[in-house]
Amino acid sequence: MSSPPKAPERIGVFATLRSTPAPVRYLLSGSMVNQLGAFVQGFLVLYLAQHGYSLSQAGIALTVYSAGAVAGTMAWGEFTHRLGPRTTIVTGMIASAGILAVIPVVSTTGRLPPLLGVIALAGFAGPSYRPAAAVMLSELMPAEHRVMAFSMQRIAFNIGAAVSPLIAGVLILVDWNLLFWFDAITAVLFAVIAARMLPATPAAACTEATEPGPHSGARAILRDRHFLLFLISMLITAVIWVQIFSTLPLSMAAQGYSTAFYSVILTIGSAVLVLFELKITTYVKDWDPGTAAVIGAVGLGLGLTGYALGGYGGATIVVASVVIVAGLMILGPTTFAYPSTFPPAVRARYIAAHQTTFGLGQALGPTVGVLTWTTVGAGIWPICGALGLLAALFAWKGLRPVLDSR
Repeated sequence: MSSPPKAPERIGVFATLRSTPAPVRYLLSGSMVNQLGAFVQGFLVLYLAQHGYSLSQAGIALTVYSAGAVAGTMAWGEFTHRLGPRTTIVTGMIASAGILAVIPVVSTTGRLPPLLGVIALAGFAGPSYRPAAAVMLSELMPAEHRVMAFSMQRIAFNIGAAVSPLIAGVLILVDWNLLFWFDAITAVLFAVIAARMLPATPAAACTEATEPGPHSGARAILRDRHFLLFLISMLITAVIWVQIFSTLPLSMAAQGYSTAFYSVILTIGSAVLVLFELKITTYVKDWDPGTAAVIGAVGLGLGLTGYALGGYGGATIVVASVVIVAGLMILGPTTFAYPSTFPPAVRARYIAAHQTTFGLGQALGPTVGVLTWTTVGAGIWPICGALGLLAALFAWKGLRPVLDSR
């Protein structure tokens, strides 16, 4: 009698880290360095207010930056397809550094249109490395470690995001303009790391002619019904996730909580993610993407619904936040790795489409959330929970049939 097949051996965190190729470590290090100076979105409104611009003008500037970032993500995905990942990262980071360095000069003129133009370009260049980095991760990491690679990338981003506000606080004490100059320096450092340490992998466009079929060309995404359903899921996920930063502080203030406690909630969330995501990913990486996306989206929705109970004490907000982070740890690495499983001839375009959609959700989310909050108050949280279930449904419909056909 034959014995049942053994379950695949689970590879631990440290074993995965030891097997990570050196170029991937340089790529993640460069991403983290760049994130240390990612001040524009977080401090642009305050910076412009310090320079005499009205809050409405500063809000317009932030919207313009977000719009530029959404357009830029798709464009840089196309550049990655045609130029290759390393060239795209170097070009994009040098361009970003030059534009960031100009913002303090233009802001002193008091003229809004030129300033908005420069800020739009900064938004366009800012995400230039993201599609290229995702393509490079998918090419350099073995397939069995691909989800772990994207989890490590998320950890690198979050470490940089956790430290950057502390750096910004010090720079502001000296000169507000240092925010943009330091950001430019980190972009240049990333460009140097990419130029010297990353391999010159060929552009996918060079091999496109040798890989004909239904996945050839940019129109493949529009014809891919399953992937479009997946993108709808990611759009909804981004819209509800960003409420943590736009609507939650309003909700907590209405419930009588201090700004300091809101900061504690954000710190707890970041700490849980940094400490536990890699370990959780060692289990989740062996799930099919549909299961991970559904469970993660449901967890995100349940956690957001829990914020409606914030009036019963701070512990409920802490628990809800931990549930949200757990959902994100299950959802994030898998869904960000999924577009990298497509053929090399279209991989950069699929990755860019995913990241652009997620970025669009992040850009729309604050406006949608605040409008909903002013209309229904705490009722926004059950709505987010329902949207989480809807995102799970679209993810299942988008991912499951594809997996069954492969």
